[in-house]
Amino acid sequence: MAVSLPIDIDSVKGFLAADEGEALFEMALQASTLAPCLEIGSYCGKSTVYLGCACRQNNSVLYALDHHRGSEEHQLGEQYHDPELYDAGVKAMDSFPVFRDTLARAGLDDTVVPLVTSSSVASRHWATPLGMVFIDGGHSEAAAQTDYRCWAGHVVRGGILAIHDIFPDPADGGQAPYHIWQLARASGLFEHLPTVNTLGLFRRR
Repeated sequence: MAVSLPIDIDSVKGFLAADEGEALFEMALQASTLAPCLEIGSYCGKSTVYLGCACRQNNSVLYALDHHRGSEEHQLGEQYHDPELYDAGVKAMDSFPVFRDTLARAGLDDTVVPLVTSSSVASRHWATPLGMVFIDGGHSEAAAQTDYRCWAGHVVRGGILAIHDIFPDPADGGQAPYHIWQLARASGLFEHLPTVNTLGLFRRR
């Protein structure tokens, strides 16, 4: 059954399929009863709306972590570059103004806490247990490994680890998210849950 959202989700730029968004909502609805949730890679806020609306139902918080300068594939001249998100004044991609507009339109300003920095910097002194971690940041091997190494261990028992863009076949997409999915599955820390489209899901043991 489709999730009822406060805005037209198709009006938000992003690469999240509807079934993946609905799965994120359902997982966050459970996980946010345990502790706050965190997403890595907010972009313009599509996943943030699903996760934030679930957290709001439980009077919880979603930390939305993104430096908002874009992943490798978003840069000038790359495959997923969006000219509307390019700030010519600083000669860099900047999705933060659009992200904030999404939060305002969805009424999530009192639920979502934006963290505008890199994954490694944000994690340096992090001490808050997390009910859910959703990894959808940079898709280079280094970025994905950093996100997994820095954040997976903060998921509380019974909480959820979600990883986007899982492509077992290299012909279908980049392999870095699949590699950290494999790490999570082999770690012994997580119970493997059914994958939804390209969304890998685990529950912390």
